[in-house]
Amino acid sequence: MKGDILLRGGTLLDGTGAPAQTADVLLAEGRVVAVGQLSGTDARRVLDVSGAVVCPGFIDLHSHADFTVFSAPDALTQVTQGVTTLVTGNCGFSPFPVQPEHAEELRAHGGFLDDGLPWEWSSAAEYAEAVSRLPLGVNLALQVGHGALRIAVMGGADRAPTDAELTRMRDLLRSSARTVVGLSSGLIYAPGSYADTTELVALAREAAAAGLLYSTHIRNEGAGLLDAVTEALTVGREAGVRVQISHLKASGADNWGKVTDALTLVRQAQAEGLDVGVDQYPYTASSTTLTAWLPAWALAGGRQALVRRLDDPEQAGRMAAEIAGTVNRSFRPDRVVLADTPDGPYRHLVGKTVADAAAELGLDPARAVVELLRGQRGVLGVIHHSMSEDDVRTVLRDPEVAVASDGHVLGCHGRGRPHPRGLGTFARVLGRYVREEGVLDLAVAIRKATSVPATRLGWTDRGVVVPGAIADLAVFDPATVLDRATYTDPWQLSTGVLYTFVGGTPVLDDGHPTGEAPGRVLRPARR
Repeated sequence: MKGDILLRGGTLLDGTGAPAQTADVLLAEGRVVAVGQLSGTDARRVLDVSGAVVCPGFIDLHSHADFTVFSAPDALTQVTQGVTTLVTGNCGFSPFPVQPEHAEELRAHGGFLDDGLPWEWSSAAEYAEAVSRLPLGVNLALQVGHGALRIAVMGGADRAPTDAELTRMRDLLRSSARTVVGLSSGLIYAPGSYADTTELVALAREAAAAGLLYSTHIRNEGAGLLDAVTEALTVGREAGVRVQISHLKASGADNWGKVTDALTLVRQAQAEGLDVGVDQYPYTASSTTLTAWLPAWALAGGRQALVRRLDDPEQAGRMAAEIAGTVNRSFRPDRVVLADTPDGPYRHLVGKTVADAAAELGLDPARAVVELLRGQRGVLGVIHHSMSEDDVRTVLRDPEVAVASDGHVLGCHGRGRPHPRGLGTFARVLGRYVREEGVLDLAVAIRKATSVPATRLGWTDRGVVVPGAIADLAVFDPATVLDRATYTDPWQLSTGVLYTFVGGTPVLDDGHPTGEAPGRVLRPARR
């Protein structure tokens, strides 16, 4: 038997959850061609990986790399974790479709994520073509954001769509469906927060007809968590669509423990026949924009309208008054850290909590939020320390919950202090939660990062190591794999991954990036 690369003597965990076995893996022409005891095999290159784990490359179901891939297409932060595929367009954010009359609003919508997008496209297909020309170190699978669809048709309007507007959104979704694998919603973010369940069902029906996944950042992850999960399940039932509940968590100490009831709701729906999944990142802090704590009316019309309101003393005062009503409940200023912002008068406050920034500015916390956003023209990323470690472990232990990062950082250097999840999620699960703390069995952990997400997308030739599968693989040292990125020093690559193969081509070789660019934009699997 002949091949290109033979991985000799590794501990194979094939992604299915099956027990480990010592096995050789032969790669040829971008696929796995044989698995087992392959003595006498003729390969151009033989790698002795005895003592290392060989498994499918990790599939990150929840990424925002569509906003950062142009600045770091080699995706070094990902290949050093063994990640081979990123699913983008989550939380209602995508950089397409672009309609000229609302182009600036769309750019502002994802402005806190944008790291140098050229904005040279209008459609999903044109965006995919632009990305395909990059020297990609990993694969990308795209989703279209509900927020982006709404902006393309309605701008930042804080109302229900007319019948004609809803039809136009459905048309744009239908035209995107040839390129994307899913439709996402972000129901805490304007303009997605302005949509009611009826609108979501109408669009999800279009997604279902095209065989797409509906992934949702649900409407509330705090006191209203269970109602928000119920809404997501309702959309699934009424639209007949596959549902993915993104980054399940319970935010705020008063709500800790509710993840158990949320998982129960999901399991009950699955028992009734609903195709629904869940994903999670393994951290007790979230990351978002500081505008998430503004009242909905302040965000209507997009960022330019917000900036005008922030500059208006009367409206700014009204915002502060409404924010003050949430302090010490869903919003804890001592637990919200300024993470990233463009140059501006308050750039020097990155790394401080809102409470500390407020003290420095001589303002109460609610007024400080408004002033910080005014000074930074509405763009200010934050990290919110709001979750319970017990809840993280509860969700992580569920074997059907996919591991996902919710990250966007692809390069290993940049501005600010981004959430470490973009540089460490998968290594953190393997190093901390499997090896050090025994929260998960290694085979289960790998399944949660490989075949579970692949199944959500209808992929049968990814996420497993079997003959005929695409040769997206990771090889790591189970004794040393670990995340190194922290909240205070996030710009640190993970360690312990030895090889990462994308389509049979090594992008990480003995721990060193190769500069190869075998990644591509993956098209939807028709079910």
